[in-house]
Amino acid sequence: MALKMRVAASLLLAPLAACATTQTVTAPVSPASPPAGMQYLYGSGEGAAISVQAWHALLTYVAAKVKARPADSVVLAEGGTLSAPKFAPCGDKPFAAVFDVDETVMLNTGYEYHDAKTGKGFDAAAWDKWEKTGEGAVGPVPGADHVLGALRKLGVTVIFNTNRSAANADATARAIKAAGLGEAVHGQTLYLSGDDAMGSRKDGRRWTIAIKYCVIALGGDQLGDFSDLFNAGQSVPDRRAATMRLPIAGLWGNGWFVMPNPVYGSGLKGGFDDIFPMDKRWAPPAEGEK
Repeated sequence: MALKMRVAASLLLAPLAACATTQTVTAPVSPASPPAGMQYLYGSGEGAAISVQAWHALLTYVAAKVKARPADSVVLAEGGTLSAPKFAPCGDKPFAAVFDVDETVMLNTGYEYHDAKTGKGFDAAAWDKWEKTGEGAVGPVPGADHVLGALRKLGVTVIFNTNRSAANADATARAIKAAGLGEAVHGQTLYLSGDDAMGSRKDGRRWTIAIKYCVIALGGDQLGDFSDLFNAGQSVPDRRAATMRLPIAGLWGNGWFVMPNPVYGSGLKGGFDDIFPMDKRWAPPAEGEK
């Protein structure tokens, strides 16, 4: 009975609704220019210079390690912590360097153009389509293509560890090749989200790689590209502090290499209280004050 009354009421109200003033839904307005982070990463000379600088430093470091074999990998071993890290042993394993893909070795210029023009922000469905079809609109992070080639000449295996989907493995391999970064073979030199039960966490994949290789360099644009421990529920200030405490602080530029990415990711969060400590705040003095 209640259902019939609801239906009847809706029929009576329908003509009234038709007469009511309709609201105009406006389409999103395309921004006049890309966001500042995109301007910097995809367009600026400064962004390119920082990338090339990082890649040069990485190559110099790796070349030295190839000549003087280290006892340990730079992959944090299972059971280690940021305050008391332990590392996977090298033994006589072949050398490898492990890199994230997106905005570490490859620029997703086409997707970010779409993102900037629509102003909608990240959309998982659109990103999946990009993974499958975007190989024609990618390029290398400045310096990455040349240095990856140089690493291979040194006898160092280049391995990609990315959170792109394992379901799109073939398309990701094509995109990596199209960006001038060489061949990538799923399960050998390409590891993806879905390869194990850890989802977007990368430690399991790193441990798998470290079983076979002496990993002498890690490269990424997010702290999770070096250890999932950075993302284990820490506050913004604590996460930042963790990067600056020894022994972790000694790894930056000495096995762990960070590429700039002001566009997206785990580093872009925090409110005023997270970013600006109370004892470091300032405002112009009132007129007449000194």
